[in-house]
Amino acid sequence: MVTAPRLMCQRGGMRPFRFGVEMKQPFDGMSWADSAREVEAMGYDTLFVPDHLHSPMGPLTAMAFALAATSRLVVAPLVLACDLRNPAVLAKELGTLHSLSGGRLEVGLGAGYNPLDYSRSGIDMPAPGERVTNLIEHTALLRAVFDAKGEPVSVHGVKVHADDLPTAQVDPTLAPPRILIGGGGKRVLTHAARHADIVGVNPTTAAGRDDPATFRDALPASIDDKFALVRREAGDRFEGLEFNAWVSWAGITSDATSQAEGLAKWVGCTATELLDSPLVLVGSEAEVQHRLHVRRERWGYTYTCIPQDQARAFAPVVAAING
Repeated sequence: MVTAPRLMCQRGGMRPFRFGVEMKQPFDGMSWADSAREVEAMGYDTLFVPDHLHSPMGPLTAMAFALAATSRLVVAPLVLACDLRNPAVLAKELGTLHSLSGGRLEVGLGAGYNPLDYSRSGIDMPAPGERVTNLIEHTALLRAVFDAKGEPVSVHGVKVHADDLPTAQVDPTLAPPRILIGGGGKRVLTHAARHADIVGVNPTTAAGRDDPATFRDALPASIDDKFALVRREAGDRFEGLEFNAWVSWAGITSDATSQAEGLAKWVGCTATELLDSPLVLVGSEAEVQHRLHVRRERWGYTYTCIPQDQARAFAPVVAAING
């Protein structure tokens, strides 16, 4: 088993931590604007919005409103399912958000995995390989538009086509939005390693989101293998990449091991293995801080996405780490 070396930033030191919150809806009893302002005030760097038809809010509109309500907060979809939108039209919307906000947009992209998103929208769900091809082609078009500096773009792929697509933005002096690609399969991670700015190293969801096999693929040994793949495919890009951890189970508690035992039994691992997974962040405030530093040393994870229901509980951790 190969353990990836620590991720170094371009200055020669460890990359600093960043924290985001996945916000599916406003906090209880609050408006969306006030919720975004609270996320910013708690010290989080990013407000993430999911992209599913069962989620209460559409990500593009929710991100626009959050940007208008805040002054520092970055917003990002985590992640846009490529098959649900025309990429040329999407590029225009995303470019507008980025320009009007002064460069506070990140673009999360994924291949789509939830059958209900397709059946409920009347869109045929392609086979897994075709979905990944679509992700690759969508990324290419978005990247071409973001990097075009006003010149028209033409892209011709298997599914994605654009001819002389205008790319003028409201503020062309801004650096283009950074692209985050998350996944757990070999082909998606290879694509992310070669073309993303931020890589979400996750378990594969081939067995289903709530299957024990998916959780086992998020255990440390599997994550070691995934980072070895990313490092190999990224080559010279590796040290410039930022790594994102989407945390599925988070909590501040004085007895993490006891709380983990039931889930660990279902997954088929030890409580220690489960608690060491980068998709789990459970323990006392001191333990959680220690886990984050260990994960940065071992894998390079520095960009952590906290579930909405734990945002306030983890605010002291964010403050302690980032000062």
